[in-house]
Amino acid sequence: MDIRPILSTLARHKTAAALIVLEVALACAIICNAVFLIDNRLQRMDRPTGLAEAEIVRINIGGIGKDDDAAARVRQDVASLRALPGVRAASSINHVPFDNSSWNSSINLRPDQPMPSLSANVYLGEGVIDTFGLQLVEGRDFTPDEYQDWTAMNEPNAKANIPSVILSREAAEQLFPGESALGKNIYAWNSDNLPHRVVGIVERLIRTNDNGGPAQAGYTLILPVRDVTMGRFALRTSPEQRTEVLRAAVAQLERNSERRLILAEGTFEDVVDKYYRQDRAMAWLLVAVIIALLVVTALGIVGLASFWVQQRTKQIGIRRALGATRGQIVRYFQIENFLLATIGIVLGMLLAYGLNQLLMTRYELPRLPLIYLPVGAAALWLLGQIAVFWPARRAASVPPAVATRSV
Repeated sequence: MDIRPILSTLARHKTAAALIVLEVALACAIICNAVFLIDNRLQRMDRPTGLAEAEIVRINIGGIGKDDDAAARVRQDVASLRALPGVRAASSINHVPFDNSSWNSSINLRPDQPMPSLSANVYLGEGVIDTFGLQLVEGRDFTPDEYQDWTAMNEPNAKANIPSVILSREAAEQLFPGESALGKNIYAWNSDNLPHRVVGIVERLIRTNDNGGPAQAGYTLILPVRDVTMGRFALRTSPEQRTEVLRAAVAQLERNSERRLILAEGTFEDVVDKYYRQDRAMAWLLVAVIIALLVVTALGIVGLASFWVQQRTKQIGIRRALGATRGQIVRYFQIENFLLATIGIVLGMLLAYGLNQLLMTRYELPRLPLIYLPVGAAALWLLGQIAVFWPARRAASVPPAVATRSV
């Protein structure tokens, strides 16, 4: 089909054509970035933690630190929790992922290193691998003689000397690229720059927060410290027994001491769900924005196409009288819309890139991958063709005799 008549018609309706182009451009820019942001949120929520998420419950209590012998109280608590029916492993720990607490440490490869090699999340506790259900891919777990007492480490003038450490795979590969980290020394937590010897590597253990961004989400280490008196307990059981085990564990901790206040309890899946609540809300908000933009854009195209059909009724009738088929009339409007949408999409891609640069500067978001631009373009092309189809069909259905009598 010759597009010169189409271009001539658009030239006589510059304002209306410009409005459609602008509408498509703005929709393209916003939709491309919105889809990108939704994908980022979904990827963030889909990050593997490395934990047996469906098997873990956690309990946070207050009051342990005020006991005369907090370490003995914790030992009693852990022993009684491990003895409960259905409990596969239990530990007193410094935190679980995403539970409003974060312990971090810089890691050096030499004691005199001026700048740290990386920053990692620190997990303390006895039997963390079993309790969290972590996958040990190299080396071994800690031996009983490697564990240090938390209370003794925190005595006045005490020197922490923790001989061994277990790293996550991501931290190990970052520290020792291209070689095994087993048997290597790192400097992180000990006093007097004493080294930790890497004795094991777990497949994955996520950080408790977003320090360092997505690239550092797996930089973690585990230290052999027992009887952590912070009032945080994690238990591992089977998924179907979580409710019963959690109820029994809370009751057991309350029986162990009257000076207990249960601050938080629930499954680890509940913790994860709460942590990502804002991400889900943002994703749904962006979905609503995209739907609203698509609806507004489609209505604008339908409205303008319907207006043009009314304005060009006589022209359409003359073309029908000269032999134009209904299919040719429909294709005329579809090509016209395709040209307008193409111009709008090109401008929209430039706007999308500019908007992404603004978001990168203001909110430290990553760069918009180019793949989102053709995806957004295809969606708007398809939307334009669908939106213009019904007005075009209505125009093509006008009998030539009636159209030629119209003014």
